[in-house]
Amino acid sequence: METNETVSGNRARSPTLPGAPAAKTLATFDAKYSYTVMAVLAGIVMAVLYVEGMLIPSLPSIQRDFSVDTGQVSLIVSAYAIAGVAMSPVVGKLGDIYGKRKMLIAVMLAYAAAVSVTGFSPNFTFMVASRAIQGVGLTILPLGMSLVREEFPRELVPRAQGILSAMFGIGFAVSLPVGSLVSQTYGWRYTYHSAIPFVLLLTVAIVFIVKESSYRRPETRVDYGGAVLLGGSLAGIVAALSEGQQWGWGSALTLGFLGFGLLLLVPFVLWEIRWKSKGGEAIVDPRLLRERNVLVTNVVLTVAGLGMYMALFALIYRFEYPAVSGGFSLDILQAGLGVVPLALSMMVVAIIASVVVSRVGVKPLALAGAAVTSLGFLLLSWATTLEQTLIYETVTGAGMALLNASIINMLILTVDPKDMGQATAMNNVFRNLGGSVGAPIVGSILAAYVTNVVVQGIALPQLVAFQYVFWVAAAVNLAGGLAVVFGQEVLGPRRHSKFSHHPQLKPRSWGSEPSRSPAEPTPAPASP
Repeated sequence: METNETVSGNRARSPTLPGAPAAKTLATFDAKYSYTVMAVLAGIVMAVLYVEGMLIPSLPSIQRDFSVDTGQVSLIVSAYAIAGVAMSPVVGKLGDIYGKRKMLIAVMLAYAAAVSVTGFSPNFTFMVASRAIQGVGLTILPLGMSLVREEFPRELVPRAQGILSAMFGIGFAVSLPVGSLVSQTYGWRYTYHSAIPFVLLLTVAIVFIVKESSYRRPETRVDYGGAVLLGGSLAGIVAALSEGQQWGWGSALTLGFLGFGLLLLVPFVLWEIRWKSKGGEAIVDPRLLRERNVLVTNVVLTVAGLGMYMALFALIYRFEYPAVSGGFSLDILQAGLGVVPLALSMMVVAIIASVVVSRVGVKPLALAGAAVTSLGFLLLSWATTLEQTLIYETVTGAGMALLNASIINMLILTVDPKDMGQATAMNNVFRNLGGSVGAPIVGSILAAYVTNVVVQGIALPQLVAFQYVFWVAAAVNLAGGLAVVFGQEVLGPRRHSKFSHHPQLKPRSWGSEPSRSPAEPTPAPASP
């Protein structure tokens, strides 16, 4: 019988012997291949962030071209988030079943097609629909993180994840100024045209470079009923959170979508109970969500997503609004350049964090990240000049990078590789739920405290509105970051020493049942 080996070039067969493939070690992993895959995944993260980041400064132009109001144009952003959040758990589960490479190729093809046609949108409805398909791009990062965990040994996983985290900073640092320049010079459609070659090239790179995941369970039946119910529930909740400011938080539309999303959880739970009674496997494993480190990571990254979007939207608004609002009257390109210090800070600190987290531990760095992020928000609330704002936003970016680059290891180094796609996908859902709340919070606060000055039908916000935004962000980030104390450390000198001397040592779950060690994958049944 054959063991797990590469066949037909890049494709790897599922294990045919009892037991899952052994976890990679420093002695057994293929460094050249692993870092090549890392480079491809980093390029994908940059490309996706470029496409999304360049859209933000283009929204006013899109609004004028299609003659829609502010509430309608926000659908371009929310449709992407709604579809992406709804698809994340489904794609993650399918990656665990059929292979993460197969799903990554399928996702990239769909994403490439959507990016290619968006720039040619003949009307607003077509653009919103293509943006919804683009939402599949939100599932790319979880699949990539799962592949990284499989290819790198435990000792190098923090560094690899840190590099991926650094790509967030690079992506925003490139996308905002370049997207602003292209949009201002050639029009918003060319921002999409310029991205097409890179997306297609990266898709081809996956096909010819990336091998299939070793952890697959093709014998598992797909819970399509649960997927539809969960996707519908998440879509309703995210739609209400994303559009609540425009629709009105107490409006029938907002409450209707929110109620629809929450009510769908009832038939979803009933369906999952029935599905499991028939021997099926749930689309979202409750056991996985009860895992202490998984729960803590989801809470912390929900807050991190919220803080990230609050920072971006508040800074962009303040850069572009006039002095009567405490703003700096910058144009679109200048505003895009104004966020670059935040992005560069995230990039540099994420790389540093990836190097030191193994020695220091996840919890100290994550707590430090939450504290620094909150300090950065407080400093931004006190900033009165453009120079001060540019300096203080680097503090905020550094804190975000410390928090993100460290806390993800608590998830990656706890979950069994066979469940990695599902775990990272659900984590992505929570992160984007936080992001969906961030922008409406900023908009609501800015709309609540306005001046008597009206420009193009919009009452400009007071300076105190921006201060309230940053104060709320500081409090929420600090409170959410403190949740990390409830997690169990997976790195640091003492933890690393324990794992080296006791390979079967298992971190405890939230309940009394022990979780399986990351170095001890769940045995897989023999293939026929």
